[in-house]
Amino acid sequence: MKKIINDPKNVVDEMVQGLVRSYPEYLERIPETGVVYRHDLKNIQGQVGIVSGGGSGHEPTHAGFVGDGMLSAAVCGEVFTSPTPDQIFEAIKKVDSGAGVFLVIKNYSGDVMNFEMAQDMAEMEDIKVKSIVVDDDIAVENSTYTQGRRGVAGTIFMHKVLGAAAAKGANLDELEQLAQKVLPNIKTIAVALSGATVPEVGKPGFTLGEDEIEYGVGIHGEPGYRREKLQPSKALVEELVGKLNQEFKFEKGDQVAVLVNGMGATPLMEQYIFMNDVLNKLADLGLEVKFTKVGSLMTSLEMAGISLTLFKVSDEIVENLNYATDTIAW
Repeated sequence: MKKIINDPKNVVDEMVQGLVRSYPEYLERIPETGVVYRHDLKNIQGQVGIVSGGGSGHEPTHAGFVGDGMLSAAVCGEVFTSPTPDQIFEAIKKVDSGAGVFLVIKNYSGDVMNFEMAQDMAEMEDIKVKSIVVDDDIAVENSTYTQGRRGVAGTIFMHKVLGAAAAKGANLDELEQLAQKVLPNIKTIAVALSGATVPEVGKPGFTLGEDEIEYGVGIHGEPGYRREKLQPSKALVEELVGKLNQEFKFEKGDQVAVLVNGMGATPLMEQYIFMNDVLNKLADLGLEVKFTKVGSLMTSLEMAGISLTLFKVSDEIVENLNYATDTIAW
């Protein structure tokens, strides 16, 4: 294992410390926790707070999306491990300014359980809380840590749409209705070229041969649905868009937003090649691409690979995707 760290047991604490010290104009930290929140919270009094989080190792998710137009706070758990209910509760209390708090939860058993416990704790303190569980990964129905489908990079679109709506003054009920409306229209699938090494484990969660890839892996290295020999970008696009099209059953003229997400070790050069092939394929299907985003936004430590998220959108949703945002990573 080669990593630029000190003690593997301290990686998250030292990462969070380095993050807030690097970007004090964006972030502050609740001491002795993995909670980071907007430096300008005083400017959003009366708005619904938006909180998300999960295990670390997916940077810039989630802390990189804390700021104007997206999240109010993020909760950083240990690597690939859900944050505790107490930490989530601290985040909820910090960002509540009287309008309530909305939680964006990725569908992993630990995350769902701990966020729901924190929601119960907050409601006992008379803080209004609502939530959505994102399950955008179409690759497998049940997997490690998951009942049902996993929550992956499509969660970032949820952050963006809800963050924009909150900034424009939507109340808690309106955010819940919006989240439920968009959730079925966000779907993701990935392909991996190599595994990821959790610092305290010291070896990759899975290994692939030099000429092997695996379709459908999760962001913690959970199993996918097929291994095969490495294929050109165009062939990967045929596979991934084909799977997504089976889910959406697209019709000519449908409007979509596209996110090409690097898993950690995939160069932007390769991500742009992949996006170029995706856009060509979507044009062949007669789809109208209204929004695009490329970058390593929800990673899996140093995993090499890519995920593709398609989001079936309306003009109203596109407006939220384009809404002015001031965060570290968007």
